[in-house]
Amino acid sequence: MKKFISKIFVFIIFSGLFYIIFLFFWGSCMPSIFKPNINYTIGSYGHLYSRLDEVKNKKNIDILFLGSSHAYRGFDTRIFSEYNFESFNLGSSNQTPIQTKILLNRYLDQLNPKVVVYEVYPHSFMVDGVESSVDIIANDKNDLLSLKMAFKINNIKTYNTFIYGFIRDCLGLNKKFTESTKKGRDTYVSGGFVEKKIGYFKPREFEKKTIDLKQVQLESFSEIISELKKKNIKIILIYAPIPRANYNSYSNNIYFDKLMSDYAEYYNFNEIMKLNDSLHFYDADHLNKNGVSLFNKKLIEVLKNKE
Repeated sequence: MKKFISKIFVFIIFSGLFYIIFLFFWGSCMPSIFKPNINYTIGSYGHLYSRLDEVKNKKNIDILFLGSSHAYRGFDTRIFSEYNFESFNLGSSNQTPIQTKILLNRYLDQLNPKVVVYEVYPHSFMVDGVESSVDIIANDKNDLLSLKMAFKINNIKTYNTFIYGFIRDCLGLNKKFTESTKKGRDTYVSGGFVEKKIGYFKPREFEKKTIDLKQVQLESFSEIISELKKKNIKIILIYAPIPRANYNSYSNNIYFDKLMSDYAEYYNFNEIMKLNDSLHFYDADHLNKNGVSLFNKKLIEVLKNKE
């Protein structure tokens, strides 16, 4: 019996090693179409690599912005600088609370913000976080926090991408990588903001939908809020403007507003501001530069009134 168990143990060890080695070479050599469960894209859409490279040299700021693409495309750090707020934008594409938590664990103490402005978009609480997890794995360091994130998401794509990314980190394969400031219509702005070349949304109808939040995301969100409160950091939750047609397609916005208000100071700028779908947005979710300017100046009014 002992001999059988030892053979099983040896088999598991060698099978694991073979899987890791095979995964690395498959991920390195094969086209994307042949590796759907490995999604490692350094310098991916959204300039996360540049943002996480820059944040390592930032300390003692006034405002830290968190959230999804509505954050890194919606909070222009240059505008806040004009009003004497030193800020940094730590948003990322489809960032869910699970990813927000890992970024805060890595950078919150170093940044030491006076205020955290957390962009809370219902969709960010409704998805599994796989897309955002592989984005962070490819564009930041991989450590025990990355592994914990992979276990929490529990998806083969995140597991595989973490293993592949960890090996690349160990071998130093990303040391010479640099990301262009301009990519397509996007320009990275120091401080974490990404400016999109001016564009305009063509309004359309949206299917009706219900805000149905995942419990695992709410748990991570609650842990984030608790940790920030323990550190006596002021928290402001923001529902950033989206086109009115999109906003009205949600059947239970009042429920979401009530829930967020129970956690911390909360502002739904879809109710505070009346922006024009055609003039102030470039797609179904994001403000164009004209909308960003109006939104940021209105938020600064709120911040100034709280001083």
